[in-house]
Amino acid sequence: MSDRATRLAERLPEIGADLLLVTSLVNVRYLTGFTGSNGMVLVGPDTRAFVTDFRYVEQSADEVDGAFERTISPELLDTLPDLLPSGEQRLAFEDAHMSVRTRGRLGEIVGGRVELVAAGDAVESVRAVKDADEVHRIAEAAKLGDAALRQIMERGLAGRTEIDVAVALVRAMEDLGAKRPSFAPIVAAGPHGALPHAQPRAVEIGRDALVVIDWGAELDGYCSDCTRTLATGDLPDATLEVYDLVRQAELAGLEAVTAGTGGREADAAAREVITDAAHGEHFGHGLGHGVGLEIHEAPRLSQRSDSVLAAGNVVTVEPGIYLPGQFGVRIEDLVVVTDRACTILTSVPKELITVG
Repeated sequence: MSDRATRLAERLPEIGADLLLVTSLVNVRYLTGFTGSNGMVLVGPDTRAFVTDFRYVEQSADEVDGAFERTISPELLDTLPDLLPSGEQRLAFEDAHMSVRTRGRLGEIVGGRVELVAAGDAVESVRAVKDADEVHRIAEAAKLGDAALRQIMERGLAGRTEIDVAVALVRAMEDLGAKRPSFAPIVAAGPHGALPHAQPRAVEIGRDALVVIDWGAELDGYCSDCTRTLATGDLPDATLEVYDLVRQAELAGLEAVTAGTGGREADAAAREVITDAAHGEHFGHGLGHGVGLEIHEAPRLSQRSDSVLAAGNVVTVEPGIYLPGQFGVRIEDLVVVTDRACTILTSVPKELITVG
């Protein structure tokens, strides 16, 4: 993890800062390994400082990377004058995560010799490129999630309510070792599947319908994300054609996801398949997003993305077609970007699976 702090320190000249104060708990965990509810980090070329309160004396001793000097204090910000190197400094702070009140308090504490500058997404941009340990953890979360869905498919779908399936899926993930689902699962049958973020209902899943299931597991702090659209019986040819169209779009998106490709270009590769089939208006969300310690991270794959994919990014590829009042289809894989292609972490087949 000290390597992560080093990569971050190397980014400081880009944001015009000498040091960076990290207060987002997700980012604190990324840099140090600390999982408690109160902590902050100060990072600079020659600075690795971690601060928490008395409740976490023992926990931080066990969890925090040894490269960080630990300080215990009831008021974390009050330790800054002693932690900052002497002389004038430019201190970056996480403006996206700090309240106006805390920002004011920070200014009072560091005084006139310190210039405060906004850090933007400095830590998040470093987090976007996963190291080997992170990729392994995400892959294990995906493996666990896949196993949970296979258990659900073995029990069948028709005749069960959407909410029953969603609850059973969460229980299966937890029984397999997940700390929690990485988000509330989506289980949406028939016309309900035309809602991209449908919430499971106490409504029975019928036969001869499509069921969209979007789920993920959190394991060792890292998330997985996958979507499959399953059938509960025979489907009309027109429905099968839409399913195959989404599958072709997803394959085109997967082929485009490689280091050096823009998030906008990757999105376009999949979107073109759907648009050319006159369903462009039925694919209204982006192609994908980064996944890691959080279920939605950088980079983005969308029509408005400015991201450029890099080796080590972990992203979703999830095109969909949503026909109001009829049905929806979404197929999503979780992948690792490499220099020449992407490696798929999710393993449930993309060919249409019929579940009784």
